[in-house]
Amino acid sequence: MVKHRRYSDKPKEDSVKKDEKIKFQELSSEKTSFDLKTILLSGTKYAYIIAAVALLSGIFTPLTLGVEIEDVIFGMLIIFFGFGGGLMIFLGIKYQKLTTLMVCGGLGVMVTSLFLIYELLGKSLLG
Repeated sequence: MVKHRRYSDKPKEDSVKKDEKIKFQELSSEKTSFDLKTILLSGTKYAYIIAAVALLSGIFTPLTLGVEIEDVIFGMLIIFFGFGGGLMIFLGIKYQKLTTLMVCGGLGVMVTSLFLIYELLGKSLLG
């Protein structure tokens, strides 16, 4: 007659080995490679984002409303500045190195971008 094992009859060593194996897999998956292919893929991803931000920020406004081109360029630079703050927050959370510094810096950049937008509009938030 075959004795059937219950869950509680399993030796504890199996679970310890599985935990060590899972931790090792997590550590090995966190390593990122910086070869040419990943850099190019990452670069194209950011190029698409920058192009979308440029279009959404009003690159065609001078053609439709007769706004000065300098104001449009300044507005686009402010939006890119705010995008950089958002990117800092994302990278700070993703890589978890200097998280607090990166998140606070990113928020500071985004708040500065907000103040600059209001200054461009002529409605100062500071006074």
